[in-house]
Order: sequence, then C-alpha cells, then structure tokens
Amino acid sequence: MDFYHQGPATLHDLGIAPEGHVRRIVERAAAGRHVALVLPMVHDEMRRPAIQGIREGLMDATFLHELVVPLTAADAEQVQEVRRLFAPLPYPVRVLWCEGPRTQEVLAGLAERGLDLTAFGGKGLAVWLGFGIAAAENEALAVHDADIEDYRASLLERLVLPVLVDDLDFFFAKGYYARVTGDALYGRVVRLFVWPFLDALQRTLPQRSPLVAYLRSFRYPLAGEMALTSDLARNLRMPTDWGLEVGLLGEVYRNASPKRICQVDLGLYSHKHKPVGESVSEGLRRMVLDIATTLYRSLAATEGARLDRDLLQTLRLAYRREAQDAIRRYHADAFFNGLRHERHQEEAVVEVFADLIAEAGRRYSDGSEDTICEWLRAASADPSAAARLRDASRLRPSDRDALAEAALADGER
Repeated sequence: MDFYHQGPATLHDLGIAPEGHVRRIVERAAAGRHVALVLPMVHDEMRRPAIQGIREGLMDATFLHELVVPLTAADAEQVQEVRRLFAPLPYPVRVLWCEGPRTQEVLAGLAERGLDLTAFGGKGLAVWLGFGIAAAENEALAVHDADIEDYRASLLERLVLPVLVDDLDFFFAKGYYARVTGDALYGRVVRLFVWPFLDALQRTLPQRSPLVAYLRSFRYPLAGEMALTSDLARNLRMPTDWGLEVGLLGEVYRNASPKRICQVDLGLYSHKHKPVGESVSEGLRRMVLDIATTLYRSLAATEGARLDRDLLQTLRLAYRREAQDAIRRYHADAFFNGLRHERHQEEAVVEVFADLIAEAGRRYSDGSEDTICEWLRAASADPSAAARLRDASRLRPSDRDALAEAALADGER
C-alpha cells in the first residue's frame, strides 16, 4: 500500500474504506458549513460529451450549497443554453457571463478606482470572478475543470473533505490522479517538463529553494481540481495564463502554512489531450512557456531569485538531462504495465520544451506580470463588486420563466 508522504500531507485512496464513507462525512460537515463548486467553462464545452456526464454527477452532489459557473460565451443565447443544462440540479446555480454587460460594468467600476482588469481574460479571470461570487456566502470552495470524462460525485466529495472537516484543519487541498487513458501514458507536460524542470532548478539555483521543493512534492501540480477555504480564496492573486495552476500553488505557499496544505487522491480519469502545437502561441508549447515564466516570477517574488543568461543556459542543459532520464523510467514503467510508449516522440518533445526555457526567461525579464489582484484589494476598492457579480449571476424572473418553458418542452418530447 502507498503511505508515502513528502511535503504536504497526502490523503491516499487505499481502496479499503466502507462504501459511502467519504460521502457521509462530507454531508455531515456540509450541514454546518456551506460549500460551493466553481466550474469555469467555455461554451464550446457544451459540444463535448464530458459536460453531460458532469451534470449527471452533480445531480448526486446534494451536499453543495450552490454551483457557480463563470462562463465564456459569445451571446446571451449561449448563456441560456448553459442555464438550461444545469437547471435540473437540486441546489441554486449561478451562471455568470464573463463577457456580459453586467460583468463588464463591474470590471469598469474597478478600473475607475485604479484596478484595471479589462486586459485579462481566460480561465484565470473566470476563476477569479467565481471566487468573488462564491466566497460571499460559502465557507469552502471547490474548483475543477469542465472536461473531466467519467465524472462522479465521489471525486468532488474527496476533494472538499479536507477543507470541510474541522478536525483535519486544512486550508487547501489539491487533487491528483493518474494520467493513463486506454493503452498509453498521458500528462506529458507534467511528466516531460514540470517535474524535470523543477529538479533541474533545484540543481541549478545557487541555493536550495524551499518553493521548488514544495512544488516538486505535489503528485500532479497541473491538476485543475482543488478545494480551499473562502478566506484563503480572498487572499490569492490570480495568474491568467496557462501558468494558472502552478501560480496558484505558489500563491498558496505564500499565504498558508505548509501543514495546512494537502493533496488528495482522486483516482483515475481522463481529460481532453492537447497537441504539441506548431508555434509558441498554441498547444503544449504555449502551456510550457507560460508555466516556465510563472515559475520564474514566483521564484523572484518569493525568494528573490536572480535568473541571468548563464543560469538559464545551465538550466536548459540540466533540464534536458533530467527529462531524458525520466523518459527512461517512463518507458520501463509503461513496458511493465503493457502500455504503449513512444519513446522517440517524447525525446523530440523534450527538445521542443528545452528551447522554450530561454524564451520564458526573456518574457520574465521584460518585467510584465499577468496576475489579477487578490479579492481583498478589489473589495477595498469597490465594496459592492462581489455583491453586484452575484446579482449578475442570479436568474431574473424572465430567465426563470424561459427555463421552465424549455424544461416543459423537453419533457413533452
């Protein structure tokens, strides 16, 4: 059995708990503490089968106080389509149109007070908006992506348990899982870049980095699944690019004691897979570039690390060696488990990723920082901002009537 701990506490799924054990604990805890799920979503996900499975799984998550969906959509009809999808859930659902006029009015008000967030977008802004809405009336928040296949309510139960149960006393829980789908290994950015890159950083930096050691202790640092207290959510600055998950881990490190942080075994499931991409603006190339840049910024902000040209060149060489050694290990593990492993292709991907290390250094050196301020500052600038966003996400009577008519029509069909 796996009892291994390094860094944050690890809550393992040993497969021996009685059926319903976690659910009973969560339901008891949620009776005294409200918990919300923040589900950032783009409308295109309505076309994928995963979202239907998530809706069905959430039907069983009766311990939730509310669902908050920060939605990227082109028009009001797309917003209504998402509202109709989640209308059958047995608890309140708030769908916030991130590009909608009421949301933009709130952001414009913050800009007038010196907090201009109008240049931000994507998942980072969506999660930030969701935190502002959900933290107002809930003690705990969970976040996960809208592309999880084979979704079950048990995933959410495991995720929120550590931050709901007072006896455990955690502020933050990060999910982890195995990226094995069909007959092959996935999770290429974590396996082939993040872990070898962190190992190379630890070898290359002049002094051992506590931040790097902390990040390296997570079994899946890029997982989009996490749970946290509302107080912590209000204190986090939000990265807005593909460095979001790593950047948030860095923010948690700055704001919470390590003994109040844990990671939770969520089992085995699949997300959609991205191509490597042909340029630094797409696919896994874009992800790696953003992640490396975010890591450089976190090291500078947290530990005052100085990343000059010579260090970056040494880091590139150290990364290549770490990644090549890792591929040997993955090849052996895949062989042992009867999985397909394209070793030559992964070696080629490592060369692509290695070339991005210096490019990320140049982006870091230009001094820009793509992070949104913490909600405590936003609330200080405009105390009504979160309440106005909650109001913008609330169903109005005309919306409720339209959804009722649509549900009736679906039933007749």
